[in-house]
Amino acid sequence: MNFFEQQDRARKQTRLLVIAFMLAVVAIVVAMNLIALVVFGDGSSPQAWLSPSFWLANGPTLLATTVVTSGIIGLASLYRSLQLRGGGSTVARELGGVEVNGTTSDPLRRRLLNVVEEMAIASGVPVPEVFVLEHEDGINAFAAGWSPADAAVAVTRGTLETLSRDELQGVIAHEFSHVFNGDMRLNIRLMGVLFGILIMAVVGRKRWIQAALSRQREYLADASAVQFTRSPDGIAGALKKIGALAQGSRLTANTDEVGHMLFASGLSSRLFATHPPLEQRIGRIDPSFKPAQFEQVAQQLERHSQARLAEQEQAEAEREKPEQPSPGGLSLDPGAWAEAAGHSIGESIGPPGPARMLLVANLLAELPRPLQRAAHSDEWAPELLVYLLLGSDPESRENQLLIVVRMRGSESEAKVRDLVNIEPKLPARLRLPLLELAFPAMRRRPEAELVRFMELVGKLIAADNRTEVFEYALARLLNREIEDALNPPRKVPGGTAGLADRRPEISDLVAIVALHGHPNRPDAARAASAEAFSGLTGFELVEPARFSDNWAGRLDEIFQRLQSLDMPSRNKLVEILLRCVRHDGQVVSSEYELTRLVAGVLHIPLPILV
Repeated sequence: MNFFEQQDRARKQTRLLVIAFMLAVVAIVVAMNLIALVVFGDGSSPQAWLSPSFWLANGPTLLATTVVTSGIIGLASLYRSLQLRGGGSTVARELGGVEVNGTTSDPLRRRLLNVVEEMAIASGVPVPEVFVLEHEDGINAFAAGWSPADAAVAVTRGTLETLSRDELQGVIAHEFSHVFNGDMRLNIRLMGVLFGILIMAVVGRKRWIQAALSRQREYLADASAVQFTRSPDGIAGALKKIGALAQGSRLTANTDEVGHMLFASGLSSRLFATHPPLEQRIGRIDPSFKPAQFEQVAQQLERHSQARLAEQEQAEAEREKPEQPSPGGLSLDPGAWAEAAGHSIGESIGPPGPARMLLVANLLAELPRPLQRAAHSDEWAPELLVYLLLGSDPESRENQLLIVVRMRGSESEAKVRDLVNIEPKLPARLRLPLLELAFPAMRRRPEAELVRFMELVGKLIAADNRTEVFEYALARLLNREIEDALNPPRKVPGGTAGLADRRPEISDLVAIVALHGHPNRPDAARAASAEAFSGLTGFELVEPARFSDNWAGRLDEIFQRLQSLDMPSRNKLVEILLRCVRHDGQVVSSEYELTRLVAGVLHIPLPILV
């Protein structure tokens, strides 16, 4: 089942959740009415309940009980949903989570942040905020949020101190699979409706809705983690350590509301468990597993060993330098964008496999350490984005720095100059990864500052009277990040329009991508456009040269119109673009940046290419 099918399944499960919630409310209302009849009813014996006059006499009592009970449940659910508007970070902080600062020097937290960032960039989703539940010794984790743009990933201290890097990667892959499978939005909605039921402490305390919706999704997430990491030992090892650890996966925090979101059960009770039995989960991953192995694993556990290993990993990463890619275009990896085996882009979307993870790890290792620290820093992230927007022409660059002085002050301009001195010309292949590392810090800035900063971005781009593809992509991606952070989307993206409804926009979009993929080569650009629409009818082949001067303005119009596409059409559109960009087996930076931008605007996590 691919990404788009999972999104559709998430929609259907949301409807099932609403039905289950309504049934639970009806059950609670009936129970409260029975209690009210016993306490306040005008009739002393059960036989009297069979009389129509009895129900007429007690009508006001029943009506009042129904209104009050339904009102309490509805208002409580609405109140809780409003509390959760902040997204995943709100959930993490409520459970005692402490955010992992990007500038941390702690080896275990650095390892965690590296794993999350590598997986996010390789998957094409925004880098989520990362939290550690400092007071929890059990092995557990969760991902929460309304959308990938406001997501948070949290792990317990026990997870950090007990799991190896491979096991941690398996756990994080499990949580990322919940993001791709549409579970994360469903889970946070579930928190809101469960709060209303929990208020009455009748049905909600037994958590049967959580249990019913959660168990099979855990099996799916386990299988996805194995599929994407290609390492059953990672997630199986994590689950075995849960069984071997005395604390297991239990949390000291109240997990009634969030139990369905955790990597493993947060409570010891199995009667209404939100997760399948641990032995069954391990058995599906490792058929040779025997429960007696728990004792062997327990003997091997040593808390501080992982800290020492993480320090060694960090030291080795500092010493090793990845091979430098060729200075030409970016060669297309057959597996990265589902070019091999006839897979669709929908089937390739998900937590990445080892090849993509290794690619991203090498790519991030190429980044100068000071620039990485600036991307992670709340104080330096805005200046880093300004640095990425600086032109190569000295006169244009000085004009841009004057704009920075006017809008952000001389201290900000001095920071930008410091970054330029560190790396005067950053290779094009490193710009998008560095930009994505900076997004979490930018999302934390005050709203008024973000609005002002977007105005600065516009002025910097216009300073040299021309717009480069990366400048345009940075501005639009940053704008999307800010909008999603300030107003997280509450529903699965997608409208009702099909490709046939947006033929002019799609034809122009393909022409623009082909134009930037083959600058000064009109014949190659036309051939790429024709390849994009191979096998399709009804699409006009637009001359790419038409958009030599006005491509940015036309893209703005196109993106507005494409927001109404349904999810299957978004899938097909991305595949059309991929046929265009891989026409000649090479992907130049501008092609890559445009395609990632289209996917970002459509809220599709496009896997990274090699």
